[in-house]
Amino acid sequence: MDDTVEWLRSRPYYEGQVADHRVLPARDAAFADVALESRLAGALEDRGVDRLYTHQARAVEAVREGENVVLATRTASGKSLAYTVPAFEKAMDHGGRTLYLGPQNALIADQAESLSELARGLGFGSRVSVAQYTGRQSDAEKRDVRDARPTVLLSNPDMLHYALLPWAYKHWEWFFSSLELVVIDEVHDYRGVFGSHVAMTLRRLNRICERYDSAPQFVCCSATVGNPVEHAARVTARPESSYALVDDDASARGPRHWLLWNPPEYTGRTAERQSGRRRSSHTETRRLFCDLVSRGFQTLAFTRSRQGVERYASDSASDLRERGEFDLAGSIAAYQASLTHDRRREIEAGLNDGTVRGAWSTSALELGVDVGGLDAVLLDGYPGTRMSTFQRAGRAGRGDDPALVVLVGGEDQLDQYLMGDPDALFDGEPERAMVDPENAELLPDHVACAADENWLSRDDERHFGATFPDVVSSLVAAGRLDRRDTGDGARWLYDGGGSAQHSMGLRTVGDREVDLLDARSNDRVASLSLSDALRDAHPGAVYHHQGQSYEVTDLDFERDVARLQPTWADYYTRVLTDKDVVVNDDLREKPLDARPDTAVRFADVTVTERVTGFERRDRTTGETLGREPLDLPETSLRTRAFYYTVPPEVEAAMRTAGGEYGFAGGIHAAEHGSISLMPLSLLCDRADVGGLSTPHHPHTDRSTVFVYDGHPGGVGLAAGAYDGVDDLLARTARLIAGCDCADGCPACVQSPHCGNANDPLSKPEAVRLLNALAGTDEPVPSGE
Repeated sequence: MDDTVEWLRSRPYYEGQVADHRVLPARDAAFADVALESRLAGALEDRGVDRLYTHQARAVEAVREGENVVLATRTASGKSLAYTVPAFEKAMDHGGRTLYLGPQNALIADQAESLSELARGLGFGSRVSVAQYTGRQSDAEKRDVRDARPTVLLSNPDMLHYALLPWAYKHWEWFFSSLELVVIDEVHDYRGVFGSHVAMTLRRLNRICERYDSAPQFVCCSATVGNPVEHAARVTARPESSYALVDDDASARGPRHWLLWNPPEYTGRTAERQSGRRRSSHTETRRLFCDLVSRGFQTLAFTRSRQGVERYASDSASDLRERGEFDLAGSIAAYQASLTHDRRREIEAGLNDGTVRGAWSTSALELGVDVGGLDAVLLDGYPGTRMSTFQRAGRAGRGDDPALVVLVGGEDQLDQYLMGDPDALFDGEPERAMVDPENAELLPDHVACAADENWLSRDDERHFGATFPDVVSSLVAAGRLDRRDTGDGARWLYDGGGSAQHSMGLRTVGDREVDLLDARSNDRVASLSLSDALRDAHPGAVYHHQGQSYEVTDLDFERDVARLQPTWADYYTRVLTDKDVVVNDDLREKPLDARPDTAVRFADVTVTERVTGFERRDRTTGETLGREPLDLPETSLRTRAFYYTVPPEVEAAMRTAGGEYGFAGGIHAAEHGSISLMPLSLLCDRADVGGLSTPHHPHTDRSTVFVYDGHPGGVGLAAGAYDGVDDLLARTARLIAGCDCADGCPACVQSPHCGNANDPLSKPEAVRLLNALAGTDEPVPSGE
């Protein structure tokens, strides 16, 4: 593999892009003996499994001993066998049932196929039967599943919410009364709003199981996260002490070569300083992809969007044809979630048997779908978390053979931070997964659903938390619950009309959506939440969908419809906003480690935002071409935030050095930088977090910086950042001071989500502020 790395350094487009090259050593497998039922042992041996890895064996034994389990090992480490063995054992012994929940239907289908094949290998009379139950099935197919009464049922949280729990009393009593094992696959995927919804849905599952006198164990499969036991416990409502953690991966692995590949900078307007802008990571990745495929490497490239996957796969095939590699050009595939089931299976089979020599994919292939081991994985930009980075990298490696992983840096803050500090990627602490099972915005709907599934009592506070009595009172007042007084206490029944479950979805908050219609055909192009529509589908906005660019000609709030006209515009649009934060309640506070006189507070806040206009910007240079005002309604978000004030002497020094503009730009740049680095410690995207910096705030009567959770009620992001705020501020100081751009760039302080067009921003004053708050001594940029 070293010769391949040197060959890449010799390519005509190489300009010193390798920022780091390191080799993760090979690892031999470690096995343990586990006694298995003879038919199960034979079926596994027929499939090439004659011994279990030690981590599989530990998980199986923990389940046998009655513990809940969190299994946190790398991609392709055989996690599925750790729950398959106990699931099949329970079914074979006494007909005990298992519920498998996966986040995506493709993963569910893959698991159903492999488990069904193994069940067939057991022979007649094993009692093991496998079926999937998803929204893609017809009513007749679902009825057949219920009639068959399988011992292993594979589904997703949405179907548990919509179809299983509401009909427990009628269609599923046989299942819940004999449910012994619940498998939560990819539990790290249950975070944010979706994760909070799932956590509340599982609390409803626990109630239904209690009704039918079952108490299932949980097996949670996870990628490497910083808090696997805590997260699994919060999602499943089981005590942390009940979980056995299995995180010592004993599977074999060949040596893995990692390259951090940083596209070259564009030269700025002056010879002394750089612009901070870099050549496209997409272009660099495509060149590497074609080179590696041509060299005989079966290669998988990950990129962010479905449109990107399709476009880059097509462009790569064209590039290979131009090289005269016609056979290879025909072996390139695009893999993403909107493909048909048959097409996904065809690509997966091609990756397994080698007929697909190269593929571009979204995160759809990050999850546990089996595609064998590949020679090389390319990451087109940092995926946003270390967890996703190593999950995707885990697709590289065939047996003991060496494999190559190349992370191609984008130009934003996280990418460039890691390009400059590779140890933060390879040796840093894993990010923590955050979820809030008592989110005040989501909880009332789940309590109403629970009442629809089985009457509520005061005892249900142990399922839904300390705010349960207040939630019940508010639902009674709203006419959604009906109180009944019985001899053994009050009971509450759902009285809201219709289906409580179908009035809400698990993957969103709120139910107001705006349909985007093609003005020519009146066909729906897409649907957006109201807040997203105000930002992305306002009059004059350029909206991109499936490779087509549209201009929004009208936004009708009475009908919640936006009309779009196809356009060939060579510019993009970015909104301008006004924002206000009101502190409803300070929940807790603590002093900064380096500044005992300066407190950081965690608070319940309301963020009010109004889109005031938009800019048109040149697609190539980013230069502003013009601005237009907009008159749109404001939106409000009640959420959680952390905030701090600027110490008076620090503010005075910043104003002296940089004037009014420098001071306002300094707190603004510190806000942007802090938000950009939150994904280093928390599983989130920068777009999940918002901020406001103001020279004066009425709540504090001081200059103040707010960083808030971008989801209603908060999902733990601001809380997690509050807990680690000292480290966050220190890292932000290093990020901004270490960037060699002249005036601030996407790699340090500019944000694509800024409602003020990234103005004002001041790097020197940001570093002065952060040095003072974090106790760091980073060099202050000259600002020239």
